[in-house]
Amino acid sequence: MVHQTAAEVAAHADHPPQAPLQTEEFRAVRPQIVGSESPEAPFPIFIHGPVQHGFGRGKDLGCPTANLPDESMAPLSTAVETGVYYGYAQVVPPKDEKVQFREEDLKVLPMVMSLGWNRFYKNEKLTAEVHIMHEFQSDFYGLEMRAIVLGYIRPELDYTSREALIDDIDIDKKVALNSLNRPAYRRYANDAHFNLDSTN
Repeated sequence: MVHQTAAEVAAHADHPPQAPLQTEEFRAVRPQIVGSESPEAPFPIFIHGPVQHGFGRGKDLGCPTANLPDESMAPLSTAVETGVYYGYAQVVPPKDEKVQFREEDLKVLPMVMSLGWNRFYKNEKLTAEVHIMHEFQSDFYGLEMRAIVLGYIRPELDYTSREALIDDIDIDKKVALNSLNRPAYRRYANDAHFNLDSTN
């Protein structure tokens, strides 16, 4: 049950909300797979938009992210609370720019997404940051990203150290892959929301 969506919090908060502090106890009991055997409301949530420049912190954390503009994240932020989510994403360059990418760069790929204020870095604005679990050879700022959000992993947290944040990100990635490795989730990699011509 969503008590207050991310968009509602952003609209009524005079300053970024506090987030619970991550603890070793929390990490010790984290499940390795989340969600039911098939996506449940409000999922799937379909989003798309041009990739924007962010703060560049993701690369420092070993988890480069793509930021989406406010209007692109509205279908997600108006439906769910802040936290970490999982699903699939795809980078879709214009036809004349496809030659700059390898075939595997244009496939529909697993992703994790953070929706929130990134309290460890004390952001002042709600952001949606997508990490596609793939090593791209080049940046794709300005290009279209399409994504389907399929489930919730955990709440937004604050951290006492960069190392603790990195540890949780690594777990997020594993949980996302485990959770997507179910038939009802895998089928969304072939959804018409994506440009499947790019994967052939």
